[in-house]
Amino acid sequence: MYDEASFNVVPLPCCLLAAETSGWFRQPVDTPEDLQGLKMRFYGLGGQVMQELGVAVTVMPGGELYQALEKNLLDATEFSMPAIDEKLGFARVADYNYFPGWHQQATILELLINKSIWQSLSAADRTVIETACQAAMLDSFAKSEAIQAAAIRRNAEERGVENRSWSPEMLAVFQQTWQRVARREADRNPFFNEVWQQLQAFRNDYREWGGRAFLPRRPAAAPPAEPTP
Repeated sequence: MYDEASFNVVPLPCCLLAAETSGWFRQPVDTPEDLQGLKMRFYGLGGQVMQELGVAVTVMPGGELYQALEKNLLDATEFSMPAIDEKLGFARVADYNYFPGWHQQATILELLINKSIWQSLSAADRTVIETACQAAMLDSFAKSEAIQAAAIRRNAEERGVENRSWSPEMLAVFQQTWQRVARREADRNPFFNEVWQQLQAFRNDYREWGGRAFLPRRPAAAPPAEPTP
């Protein structure tokens, strides 16, 4: 992407964050009809999906979201994962936090280095930078995975937040709408189509392994009953 746009930079993946939540809502959302006319901060392609579903989408920086919810300028917002959202105080102005974050299951941040500077570095210096980024990827993902459960519990137990999971029917609506948005973008943007096709090919190939290797996710088993005296 950077080569085609002539940005003259070398991108190195340098941070991997865990999945986001699906958003904070001031009122419960049980059906697609509940989304109609909702004023919500949303971003990117996910925002296009929500617009298709009748949401009045706006883009707003994180520092303004608390006041916008408090003053009823927004009915809902998505932003990040529970441990980050907690620092912005959303639990004080929205009672419902929805999961999973279907729109952003991971976030990759990158280090951008001017291409001419990169090419002037020695092989040893490049290796140092690449190794540091690889370590940051591992550490950031491990930490962001490890700290979310405590934030979720604090929101529920200390602030009265209702942590909700989308129903299978709602997830199906989001998926179908996303497919429509992706097809439209692919039809009008050749580069988007190229990336989308590569992603689909990777997913199909990965299923050969992913569909076989891991135990299916099931609800936690109940503890064994106490023996009868």
